[in-house]
Amino acid sequence: MTSRKLFLFICLCLFSSGFFSQELFPTSEPASNVPKGVLGVRLTEESYKEVSLYRNLVSARIMYGLFSKLTLMANFTETNHHGPDFPAGLAFHTHNGNQSVFGSGNYQRGVVYPYLFTGIDLYAKFRFLTIDGEHSHLRMALYGEWSNVDVAHDEAEPTLLDDTKGYGGGLIATVLKNHLAVSFTGGFIRPGGHDGMSPDIYGGPMVPTTLTYGNAWIYNLSFGYLLLPVHYHNYDETNVNVYLEFKGKSYGEASIVQYGVKPVPIQTPLLQAGNYVDVFPGIQTILHSNMRIDFSVGFPLVGQSYAHFYPVYMFGIQRYFYLRK
Repeated sequence: MTSRKLFLFICLCLFSSGFFSQELFPTSEPASNVPKGVLGVRLTEESYKEVSLYRNLVSARIMYGLFSKLTLMANFTETNHHGPDFPAGLAFHTHNGNQSVFGSGNYQRGVVYPYLFTGIDLYAKFRFLTIDGEHSHLRMALYGEWSNVDVAHDEAEPTLLDDTKGYGGGLIATVLKNHLAVSFTGGFIRPGGHDGMSPDIYGGPMVPTTLTYGNAWIYNLSFGYLLLPVHYHNYDETNVNVYLEFKGKSYGEASIVQYGVKPVPIQTPLLQAGNYVDVFPGIQTILHSNMRIDFSVGFPLVGQSYAHFYPVYMFGIQRYFYLRK
């Protein structure tokens, strides 16, 4: 078998395993798996403007199909989102436009932080249901996630990829019919706390401070539509997909303890319980059935996240490597 025929055969196996392009959502995982023996590498960048500078998150993801129904992933993330310590006025600070307000005074956002390696996020997905039809299928999967990220995150909202350590899990259901794919993710996050330093809330010196973040529920709904090609003629054809993704989260109130015993009253919405839904329209192209390029932009739809400003720009590039013939 020639190398070109082998490549096309592997691509055929890849697509027959459920990896239809319109369900490769830019910001959410589908219920389909990476095929057994296939290694994927994905680089993503998330950016938003805070006053006069950009906050950036850069993540490298390694994916591997251990079995036909089990995919393993590891994410390595670097950001300039956090300083070495909690900000002054931790229990009082809030966002007002592009500023944070601390009671009687204003603290200008846009402080320059160095890029820091935040930690490792591990993810496993097990597909337990597969129903195939003519030009359609249904996939359902369970996922679990664990993170050792430990940074001075100063909002109640937890995010395992770059803000908080902890664990989570949930259910993914993905339906494909002709050119349209729809996927729902429902899950939870149980974050760990962070031990750092912060000024005493009554004006004293820097003291040991523990911030415990709120537990969270996530609910994402994603739509993907294959624009091109209208009909496949070969696997070298360029795919163009458009997406509309809704990403929701509800989370509980954070708690602050100083000196190991003294609870600090929460007086800012950044550390109170909250919920929101963001919307991410996006576009994707897939070259030669292997090279995937994503771009999407996030806006607030219901409420808002205090963990970032808007709009949020997301860019990703991904490629698969076939380790087994």
